[in-house]
Amino acid sequence: MFTFDSRVRYSEIDENGTLALGSVINYMQDCSTFQSEELGLGVAYLREHGQMWLLNSWQIEIERLPVLAEQITIGTWAHGFKGIYGYRNFAIFDREENYLVKANSIWVFYDWNKKRPIKITEEMEHSYGREPKLEMGYAERKIIMPEGGTSGEPFPVRSYQIDTNGHVNNAQYIQMAQECMPQIDPIRTLRAEYRKSAVYGDSIYPVVVSMEGSAVVSLNDKEGKPYAIVAMAR
Repeated sequence: MFTFDSRVRYSEIDENGTLALGSVINYMQDCSTFQSEELGLGVAYLREHGQMWLLNSWQIEIERLPVLAEQITIGTWAHGFKGIYGYRNFAIFDREENYLVKANSIWVFYDWNKKRPIKITEEMEHSYGREPKLEMGYAERKIIMPEGGTSGEPFPVRSYQIDTNGHVNNAQYIQMAQECMPQIDPIRTLRAEYRKSAVYGDSIYPVVVSMEGSAVVSLNDKEGKPYAIVAMAR
């Protein structure tokens, strides 16, 4: 497992004084990025080779959100590779090494020049290695959007939401979805499926289905095709 330690900052908390959901995802993304950089397979390497990792899905289980100034450890490890897909677990621990957050993620290896997914190289598999899967309930990769959704007001993609791949960052879709759905408190589970990449200049057309203690949001293009589907529940 690759880990790094941190302390929850004021800029990372929500109105409850706990780590905001977007910050949870940023910590996990940062952890996998730090690992890639240490292995020499980071942003510069991928740009040089015309490659990228595209996040296909998140599944996140929250036991407890850390509070302001709490010391935490963030960890990640690869647990499998198959064709174009890489499978990676994440965890956030408190000082006593109790699990606060568990997550599974699926990534697609992509050729920037050919504009298509490609088989993961032996170099990548060897460098990241494989460790046992985290003990958690694993959901299906795809999220089925329930019928009967309510359309919300469309909104534009902002420049600050774009990452080094030129696309809307994965965490930004989660924050968009939270803005569109009724408040769920506390959030215990989150799933996200990424269908295609939004870029600066696009507009997002949200469709929301609310249920007791849960909600699903489809963040669509103007033709109604999803960029991402996000589901949260307490």
